[in-house]
Amino acid sequence: MKSISNEKFNTKDFNPSRLTFARTRRGFKKADLAKKIGVTPRSITGYESGEFPPELERLEQLAVALKFPKDFFLDEEAIEQVEADAVSFRAMSKMSATLKNMAIGAGTIAIQLNAWIENKFQLPAPDLPELGRNIDPEAAAEALRNYWGLGEQAVSNMVHLLEAKGVRVFSLAIEAKEVDAFSMWRDGTPFVFLNTQKSAEHSRFDAAHELGHLIMHRHGQPHGQEAEKEANAFASAFLMPEKSIRAKQLYFPTLDSLVKAKKYWKVSVSALNYRLHALAFTTEWANRSLCIQISQAGYRTSEPNEVPRETSQVLDKVFNALRTEGVSKADVARELKITTYEIDELTYGLLKIGLVPERDDGLRSDISHQSSKPKLSVVK
Repeated sequence: MKSISNEKFNTKDFNPSRLTFARTRRGFKKADLAKKIGVTPRSITGYESGEFPPELERLEQLAVALKFPKDFFLDEEAIEQVEADAVSFRAMSKMSATLKNMAIGAGTIAIQLNAWIENKFQLPAPDLPELGRNIDPEAAAEALRNYWGLGEQAVSNMVHLLEAKGVRVFSLAIEAKEVDAFSMWRDGTPFVFLNTQKSAEHSRFDAAHELGHLIMHRHGQPHGQEAEKEANAFASAFLMPEKSIRAKQLYFPTLDSLVKAKKYWKVSVSALNYRLHALAFTTEWANRSLCIQISQAGYRTSEPNEVPRETSQVLDKVFNALRTEGVSKADVARELKITTYEIDELTYGLLKIGLVPERDDGLRSDISHQSSKPKLSVVK
């Protein structure tokens, strides 16, 4: 790894493309970044175009402002960014280019972090079946539940389930309601990014929604309103199977009964109300009446009796194992030429620091150290 000092810094080592990546990752426009470090926008343009490199003092200011180490900007390799067409963004029309670039930047760094982890640990292999094109969302949800042997039971933990089936789950710590979650396939590995600043029920539905994209839109661009409707229908059916709903006999639901019943499936009041109407448990009038009551109660922005937030078992196991071996988060960041801030952003709300994960949804709580790669196993 190349490191720099006042004596050794060579301006020829500066990689302009990495500055562009770091700036867009943090959501800065050129003018905003220029103002932050006390230069003109023309200087930022010059740095990024390769016309001239920043002086050491400016590079240090850029590193602080963008929360990347100086060494990051001196790596000669270009960042292999995630292609926007490969990502399932929700509400594309409402999402600014700045937010989209921030999210794509998170995905790009997560791929590097995941590669580093896979080089040290043997993670669960992807186990998402090929269901074919143009499959009905309800049928897709049922087929996947059958394939995974879930039956009609409620999913106790969506994050743990995804990880047990080989999906790499990271957080998307962006404070913007337009960015709920996104997913993508990368070299045969599925990734899901969740906005962990939403309610726990919201994040569970987002996880199921992105699972729908991974299952149903694997070979096509997962964009457009139709694809989003399909993913929503899949998530609803996957989290609340029809037979499970009918077994509860919620034929004349009230707001109070919805609040009580939602605990079983760990979904939002709105999601349960929508599912009941989709299955013809309620009339159009009853559905609208409940929607109004849900809004008046403030349950669209603040979920009643929120369930515990789901955390990652894989990331917990990995970082606990690394700490046991004397490897700190700072050591990982140094190898990847990023800061611990970046790792925190990708694991925000997903880690239970210092706690040993309990067994749940198929992942063992033990990590085998009998080989060069500690193995995170799936219980068959």
